[in-house]
Amino acid sequence: MAQTSDRYVSTRGDAADADFAEALLRGMAPDGGLYMPGAWPRLAPDAWVAGQGYAEIASRAMAPFVGDALPHVALDRALARLTSGFAPPEVTPLRKLEDGLYMLELFHGPTAAFKDLAMQLAAALSSEALKASGERLTLVTATSGDTGAAAVAAFANTDRVRLIVLHPHERVSPVQRRQMTTVDAPNVLNLAVRGDFDDCQRLVKGLLADETLRASSRFSSVNSINWARLAGQIPYYVSAVSQLAAMGETRAPVFVVPTGNFGDAFAGIAASKMGLPVAGFVAAVNRNDALARAINDGVYARKAAVETASVSMDVQAPSNFERLVFEASGRDADLTLSLFKTFAREGTVTLPAALLDTIRAEVSAVSVSEETTRDQIAHAHATWGQVVCPHTAVALSAARGVDRSRGPVVALSTAHPAKFGKDVAPVVGFDPDPPRVIRDLGDRAERFEVIDADAATALAAVRAFAA
Repeated sequence: MAQTSDRYVSTRGDAADADFAEALLRGMAPDGGLYMPGAWPRLAPDAWVAGQGYAEIASRAMAPFVGDALPHVALDRALARLTSGFAPPEVTPLRKLEDGLYMLELFHGPTAAFKDLAMQLAAALSSEALKASGERLTLVTATSGDTGAAAVAAFANTDRVRLIVLHPHERVSPVQRRQMTTVDAPNVLNLAVRGDFDDCQRLVKGLLADETLRASSRFSSVNSINWARLAGQIPYYVSAVSQLAAMGETRAPVFVVPTGNFGDAFAGIAASKMGLPVAGFVAAVNRNDALARAINDGVYARKAAVETASVSMDVQAPSNFERLVFEASGRDADLTLSLFKTFAREGTVTLPAALLDTIRAEVSAVSVSEETTRDQIAHAHATWGQVVCPHTAVALSAARGVDRSRGPVVALSTAHPAKFGKDVAPVVGFDPDPPRVIRDLGDRAERFEVIDADAATALAAVRAFAA
């Protein structure tokens, strides 16, 4: 039977197909793989014409993935909740910096970071699915900063949901940490892990694989391993092309994406698979360059993550690279399983030449140094009057090196600079003016527990909270 976009398959090939609700509530497939739509739906030819509202764009882009798994009004209600939390009418406004160079602002939501766009949708759709099934859900997520803050904002005090967030202790920005830990919600547990993001992600994957945790409720994740998170990011790529059209730019753009776990970049690739006109993708990473080394050298090898100013990108084992490999291999689940089992066991794997050629046709990768990041923060302020966060600076640095003769270049701006004031202020000479969502943090008390990066310790903490 032919696969459809509202049926989901595992990248590792040994799990039953799932509908959208099951993929949403389960997060990771039972065989340890990641859910992917069975086929890519096609966007209507007018999906990116100028003048459409964000909710209309998002509905058309996401409805095929939801199918009949949820009531037809569920997506409309979720999108109404999403757009009400963003101030600009465009939700994700596109700014022209200079001829051929644009910046897509994704940080105007409840936690001033791009993760809000998908997380608010995931929370609303999860509530719809749980209401329909009568079940309860325990969510666990690893974060390098923004995912955890967005998850807490989206799921705090939600009926039928408990949320557990693992962040690397003392390796997120103070604002990111406080956005997670000052929310007084009985259904939220914050765990600070003595380690890096990859340690947090490893612990989450171990927890998700422990079937005993599913005894009393559903157990899942809202990291970008969850397909619903990626589906919720597809619309802003479509919106960017629509806004370019409104500005008179009809050529297909190159998107430059600052990335850690590669979910944001893969959402763009998904949009292109659906027919969105795109001239290419550039994955911009910081010194934690496992993804860039994999694409440029053909060897996917894990190293210890180092701390940078762009802390949300301090990732050396990006989960969504598995989705890219699966798609680029012609959806070869056996090859995908073999490569990632080898990587998990040995910490390094060489990519087959044919696979690497296909990956390179989809996306290129650039690693940006800390010095260059600082220089780009200064350049953005001096040249365009823009104060940008370090993650956006990484993207802009890479974007300025792209040949614009192919088409316009759009750099994704993923967080408000005030979330990273200690890194931005010394460069521009003043503290970035914080948005209201940051000012409102005030001096509220923080609530979190510090644990070692140990599977047994994490499991004990989760069991105690979820009991």
